[in-house]
Amino acid sequence: MYRKRWQPALALCASLTVVLGLATTPAHAATTPTATFTKSSSWDGGFTGLVTITNGGATALNGWKVEFDLPAGTSVGAYWDSLLTRTGDRYSFTNRDYNGAVGVGASVSFGFNGIGNGSPLNCRLGGQPCEGGAPDTEAPSVPSGLTVSGTSANTISLRWNASTDNVGVTGYEVFRGGTSVGSTPDTTFTASGLTPETDYTFTVRAKDGAGNASAQSTSVSGRTGKPGTEPPGGRVRVGYFPQWGIYERKFFIKNLDTSGAAAKLTHLNYSFANIHPTELTCFAVTKPTSSNPADPDQGTGAGDSTADYVWPFDAAQSVDGAGDGGWAGAGPLKGNFNQLRKLKAKHPHLKVLLSLGGWTYSKFFSDAARTDASRKKLVSSCIDMYIKGNLPRHYDMGGPGSGANIFDGFDLDWEWPGADGHPGNHFGPEDKVNNSLLIEEFRRQLDALGASAGKKYLLTAFTPAAPALASAGWEMARVANSLDLFNFQGYDFHGAGSDNSWEPNRTGHHANLHTDVDDPYTTKFSVDVALKIYTDAGVDPKKLVLGVPFYGRGWQQVTDGGKKGEWQAANGAAPGDFPVEAGTRAYKNLKAQFPTVHHDEQAVAAYAFANGQWWSFDDAWVIGKKMEYVKAKGLGGAMIWSLDGDDGTLMTALDNGLR
Repeated sequence: MYRKRWQPALALCASLTVVLGLATTPAHAATTPTATFTKSSSWDGGFTGLVTITNGGATALNGWKVEFDLPAGTSVGAYWDSLLTRTGDRYSFTNRDYNGAVGVGASVSFGFNGIGNGSPLNCRLGGQPCEGGAPDTEAPSVPSGLTVSGTSANTISLRWNASTDNVGVTGYEVFRGGTSVGSTPDTTFTASGLTPETDYTFTVRAKDGAGNASAQSTSVSGRTGKPGTEPPGGRVRVGYFPQWGIYERKFFIKNLDTSGAAAKLTHLNYSFANIHPTELTCFAVTKPTSSNPADPDQGTGAGDSTADYVWPFDAAQSVDGAGDGGWAGAGPLKGNFNQLRKLKAKHPHLKVLLSLGGWTYSKFFSDAARTDASRKKLVSSCIDMYIKGNLPRHYDMGGPGSGANIFDGFDLDWEWPGADGHPGNHFGPEDKVNNSLLIEEFRRQLDALGASAGKKYLLTAFTPAAPALASAGWEMARVANSLDLFNFQGYDFHGAGSDNSWEPNRTGHHANLHTDVDDPYTTKFSVDVALKIYTDAGVDPKKLVLGVPFYGRGWQQVTDGGKKGEWQAANGAAPGDFPVEAGTRAYKNLKAQFPTVHHDEQAVAAYAFANGQWWSFDDAWVIGKKMEYVKAKGLGGAMIWSLDGDDGTLMTALDNGLR
């Protein structure tokens, strides 16, 4: 969505016009396209800037890109008539669909509000100097001083001395064994996803805005550490793995390894475990009389006990390439739990938590949390099953200790204490205090077990974005004393729902960062609104982890989504990835379906429209903006629901954004 936001005139000074990159040459003298910068107004601490692209060349422009640096202490706030990406202090503006064509002798402009008082430097228009004239063909100097600055079991960190250039270096490209593995605007880089105790060789080259590249530097070699060494410190990356993804989605634990996600994640939440409807314990089915996995008596266990520790993965689906064999016969643990063991062996920094509840399995939380005895019983049963690993027998799998040493703690996903959630949920006003008491009971029993085992067990929770839900069920300051992390919801602000019971008749942002000024609803949702719940309660920002979606929400029978933007009339949920999930689709599938994506730069949100379908989702641009927000607010990191929705694009954007 295109927005213009004009800064009020405060202490206005006379406008100042300079040609970007060369202040002494008038733009009208050039015989090639040029870009000029004007400070149309300024005030204490900021300015309004206007960039005018004039086509002084002999052929029309069919699209443009203006890039420049801003000095330390100056940055871009609001902007209009362009799309913006940022890498470090380098800002890249590209045309929108309505102003990309610039005829010979014609001009177009875009603007932005600057924070600070600096002016653009090292400008390039289409890779050439913004002042026009002869193209820049001089390459930067070769980077020097490349050295290894740190290692872990799966990473090697590098640093080097800055290169020089006749106009300006814009970034560096890093090579491992002669193959490009990434780019950075800085003189540091961390190569991830490496194999423990292995030697690697790296080189780096410098690039400028015109696309000139230096020769590669002298190589440096480094060796990764032994398994068990932690990755470099920083913000957490929490990802949810849905156990049912192994069926129709064909998304396996192995995919976390091969995609590079496991190397980037710090915490993996395996979802979900269930609560027994009458015993009010963590539970799984006992061995059935039938050995047929399609038997109708299946599916009554701890979420999905077949997927958890019975399903036999073949060699191609296994983390280490070793298959589990068939269904019949006694043997070692199979299923996702066995794959989690293998994944942890390969990525020992990764903490794996068992997530209890979720939308469907929150039905009996209220009953289980109601008394001191029921709380103690639930917690001890969950620890016995998932931490101590005493899994019930199922197809000759399971048994005492069979699931030990897999999980490092619990993630509690009660949706929602004190408020209605999934149809049939048990809930009541007493849930608010009982929720706190249940969390404290988990903390108490985990700490007692950890003291005897010499280990710290983790306790996290999935927490709401809606102030009403937080008020109904959460004593935030109290539970902060027991929780290691709050994975707070940053999505599902609007949607039609698979049964069209939610908001079927109007499109809207699903995961916007800021409150949209055009939002027609009385109650307005955004990440800003959600975060305020926790900061107002005094929760340590380092414990707050922003939830981001790797999926979108969509509507159908929308008439003009590309032109009108958001908040349009609709008629129900658009077809989803699966029949039971109307209105929901993985990002990787939306990316393939919609080559054109629109950005609401004020609210920070993405959407796409085609063939009557309108979808709201996070793309790499939105993820990048959100990670800047995480760092600016001093938050603990980011959380993903769910990992099966990505093709690697969003995970890379998230990881790079948190570095």
